[in-house]
Amino acid sequence: MATETKQFYQFGPFRIDPYKLLLLRDNQPVPLPLKAFETLLVLVRNSETVVLKDDLMKSVWPDTFVEEANLAQNIFVLRKTLAETAGDHRYIVTVPGRGYRFTEKVQLVPEQQDIVVESHSITRVVVDEGTNEKSLNRWWPWISVTAILMAAAFAVVWYRSSHKAPRLTEKDTIVIADFANATGDPVFDGTLRQGLSAQLEQSPFLNLLSERRTAQTLALMAQPKDARLTHALAQEVCQRAAAAAVLDGSIAQIGTRYLLTLKTLDCATGETLASTSAEARDKDHVLEALGTVASATRSKLGESLASVQKYDVPPQDVTTPSLEALHSYSLAMKERTGDFNRCIPLFQRAIAQDPNFAMAYAQLGVVYANVGETGRASENIRRAYELRDHVSEREKLYIASHYDQFVTGDLLAAQKDYEVWAQLYPRDVIPPANLSTIAFLLGDFEKVLAMTRKSIDESKPNANLVWCYLLVNRLDQARAMALDAQARHIDDPLYHLSLYLIDFLQRDVAGMKSEADGLANNPTWGATVLNYEADTAAYGGEFAKAREFTRGAVDAAQRAGNQQSAAADEADSAIREAMVGNTTLARQQAKSALALSNAKDVEAQSAFAASLAGDSTQATQLANDLGKHFPQDTIVQFNYLPTIRAAGELRDHDTDKAIKTLAVAAPYELGVSALSAGTCLYPVYVRGEVYLAAKQGSAAAVEFQKIIDHPGVVQNELIGALAYLGLARAYLLSGDLAKARKAYQDFFALWKDADPDVPILKQAKAELAKLK
Repeated sequence: MATETKQFYQFGPFRIDPYKLLLLRDNQPVPLPLKAFETLLVLVRNSETVVLKDDLMKSVWPDTFVEEANLAQNIFVLRKTLAETAGDHRYIVTVPGRGYRFTEKVQLVPEQQDIVVESHSITRVVVDEGTNEKSLNRWWPWISVTAILMAAAFAVVWYRSSHKAPRLTEKDTIVIADFANATGDPVFDGTLRQGLSAQLEQSPFLNLLSERRTAQTLALMAQPKDARLTHALAQEVCQRAAAAAVLDGSIAQIGTRYLLTLKTLDCATGETLASTSAEARDKDHVLEALGTVASATRSKLGESLASVQKYDVPPQDVTTPSLEALHSYSLAMKERTGDFNRCIPLFQRAIAQDPNFAMAYAQLGVVYANVGETGRASENIRRAYELRDHVSEREKLYIASHYDQFVTGDLLAAQKDYEVWAQLYPRDVIPPANLSTIAFLLGDFEKVLAMTRKSIDESKPNANLVWCYLLVNRLDQARAMALDAQARHIDDPLYHLSLYLIDFLQRDVAGMKSEADGLANNPTWGATVLNYEADTAAYGGEFAKAREFTRGAVDAAQRAGNQQSAAADEADSAIREAMVGNTTLARQQAKSALALSNAKDVEAQSAFAASLAGDSTQATQLANDLGKHFPQDTIVQFNYLPTIRAAGELRDHDTDKAIKTLAVAAPYELGVSALSAGTCLYPVYVRGEVYLAAKQGSAAAVEFQKIIDHPGVVQNELIGALAYLGLARAYLLSGDLAKARKAYQDFFALWKDADPDVPILKQAKAELAKLK
């Protein structure tokens, strides 16, 4: 029996059979229109060379005139079939004005008999020795029938496989709808959606639309951010978010039993791509049935069996065995996308209903961190860490990374945690977002921008991206995006805060007032705005006004029940007063701050203020306490303590020791800390002051210039103005009188409305008088 060896074209996971006009992926036929297949075949046969549009059209439509749009449609279909995405054309690249180029390496491979069935003509029958040809002829009709049946069976299998619902790719996004609850029991409302989400988040393959993006999409639809995602609403969210599919579930009660059904619907057409169901014998086993449905759905949507088996912790471990606790948790997670203060009691209720609910502790801890309650944040995340043995792999990464970030404060360890998380779950937006935060704390602002971009959809305004543009001094882009958000009626307070700082840097006083007035009565952000106003007033030397704003900020924070924020504002004011020579007031405010809170950042701020103000006993005691309780904390060990101790050594005139003390801060000196309410470069400022005291003018000028060169980071912080005075003094030491005079003038221009009794202002005026 002679057969001709046929050649297939192979690239990536795909193989082309040019004889049967078949495209195969992982040995499974992929449906493709004939003309699209012919277009692909021409490109593959001419891989790595540019095929002109005219030549391509003539090859596919040799006897017919067609519009170029027909070819463009074929290319679109091919890109979708090959799972390309916008901006990621792995296979087909458009050469503008010319044609297309197939870039993937193509190999010729021989036909594989176990994949494609060939039919052959039987020209000769060979029989074994001893076989009677007559008996063979007697069986011949049965052999013929069997061959026909096998061919028919293959045809059916091929048709079903080539027409089955397409599986999702790793780049497709899924929207989870709320379960239709036919039981009448409200405990299932929102609960099953949250439980399913937690189950599917275990998958490294699936890509779920985040709650934040869901809320943003609902806002664009003029829907409440916490609107229930019914079948119709989920379908529209899916389309608007350019997602691929909706998971549409339902639960019904039949006697004491419960039936859960989950369908995967094509986002554009509503066609069912997959469906699975499971039955629970009673209410206590509903979550178990939910896990069964989730696992089956993952397999049907294209995730490998090995992956499903490896990352498939039961729902009662991933979340909680308590439906009531999961219901409270689901409500808290909805609120978490908007008002942090409203979600806190819901997380607390979930914990009360299940004291071993690890992720409820973790989420509550992160919320506390976001509102500035670092003590409570540490307490809850620590508890989650203790319970981490009974959660999914992804949740372990979530808890461990946040434990390192917020409890031990070891930012380098947290950075590694997030990098591992990103490798295992490459489509998860949390790792790049939190790597951005780590870079922010370590002072790598270009990385902050890069990681933020990786974690968001740049086609839509994003408050974090606005802040990143601000940090790298791209003020026009920051303003444009913030205004675009407001034009789209996305009223996030963070846009107002960013615009306030942009207006400050561009000296737009009216704009600053407008943004501050807009948030003045906001219960969550009102205290923050007042503290911004205090910083701005102090930046201009108006300390009486700054003190009024600080009192307002402290009162507002206390009314909101946030003692730590109130303490931080008080300590921030103490630092400002100490830096300009109001040492008695600085000492008093540092003690007042500690009376409100002894949280880590408040202790650090108070210690720094005390050190600057000459209260060495208080500063040393607080510094020792910080060193003892936070031995692994990157900011404490490499930012707070060196700066606090060097400030004391400066007052003791031990400049050599102060320079050595600050050396360990050098890799992290641009990093953001709480030494002044969340901005940075205080190690740089103190080093500049030390060099001035050591009569090293050139070295001092370098340090103060660093501060001036980072306006988007320093923002309205007092050291931004004082850096000009430091620079003037540095040039004076170096003998460059022209530059010194110019720097003094820059400082006095910033302090044109300053209070006349500020000690450092009096000193500066006396220095300039001598210079003239």
